Amino acid sequence: MLKRRKNKMNNQEIQVTRKGFEALKSELADLMANKRPKAVERLERARQEGDLRENSDYIDAKEELEFLDGRIDELKHVVDHAEIIEPQDIVDGQVSLGTLVTLNNDGVNQEFEIVGEWEADPMKKRISPKSPLGSKLVGKKVGDIVEVEAPAGTISYKILEVKSLS
Repeated sequence: MLKRRKNKMNNQEIQVTRKGFEALKSELADLMANKRPKAVERLERARQEGDLRENSDYIDAKEELEFLDGRIDELKHVVDHAEIIEPQDIVDGQVSLGTLVTLNNDGVNQEFEIVGEWEADPMKKRISPKSPLGSKLVGKKVGDIVEVEAPAGTISYKILEVKSLS
């Protein structure tokens, strides 16, 4: 079942795969149950050490807590406004979010996962539909050729296979 929620701030949905959604929820739970309480405890210990203006541990603990609170707010927003892309939402044989794409470039095959922006990790070949390559691939099918501009010039890829991530 497709989970749709509009982002109240800019009326856009935040698309993620089920796996990505679960990872974001898990990170949020860990931050709230483990990391934030430890940061609060550290801040309290540092506060008890005296003059706060010259207490580097207090300043560091306060900055860490602010960072964690910012990340928690960010993750809550994403989780609350996520549109989870399920395998049944994928058009058979067409590149979209939630697909694994096999490409060929000059005889070398490469696989890329098309995932939401919050899940993207180019080093692990997990790209979003908004990335340079992802934007060229979305909507294409097996046999199509896409060209991407890169610093070294234009790179051509032939789509060999498209399948659901799950």
